[in-house]
Amino acid sequence: MAWREQVAHEKRAAFRDEDYWGRPVPGFGDPAARVLVVGLAPAAHGGNRTGRVFTGDRSGDWLYAALHRAGFANQARSTGRGDGLLLDGAYVTAAVRCAPPANRPTPEERDRCVPFFARELELLTDVRVVVALGGFAYEVVARVLGAVGAPLPSPRPRFAHGLEVTTTRARVLGCYHPSQQNTFTGRLTEPMLDAVFGRAAELASGLRSRP
Repeated sequence: MAWREQVAHEKRAAFRDEDYWGRPVPGFGDPAARVLVVGLAPAAHGGNRTGRVFTGDRSGDWLYAALHRAGFANQARSTGRGDGLLLDGAYVTAAVRCAPPANRPTPEERDRCVPFFARELELLTDVRVVVALGGFAYEVVARVLGAVGAPLPSPRPRFAHGLEVTTTRARVLGCYHPSQQNTFTGRLTEPMLDAVFGRAAELASGLRSRP
């Protein structure tokens, strides 16, 4: 918590004239979403600056472009809360709500934020598909689904890109996180990302009742 506020005070030179959000970052999207996208945590100079999850950083550029191509977003870029971006059928959130040092949340931060994600899932009653961006998000999704009586199979499938797991609450899809470490190295490509969200769209339109 102190670190997110320190970043908001010191700022990055490129954004020195901007007012940083510097607080916990809420989820964003369609309250009637059938697809829920769960990331890791706000980026120090992305969501922690703009106040909207996956907004103003390279990961967000990849994510919202993919959501646009899949028909979930009205535009391909997200630069700030007032940029006109709207999501239709999708909601984006994060396992941890405050920007962590080195983008590595601690177990304590994860545990403090789990109730917020659990409450979002409770309120998003139309969600039928959950896309977990990375292993950390997958762990949190599995924990929360287990707590609401919709556990993943035991033994739990290991996280992998393209993983698909059925629970009584939602279908869970695994996707590599669109971080620069993954996109710069080619571990995650646009076609790979598009395949996940294309599958999410297919499932969301086909699952008229809970699986």
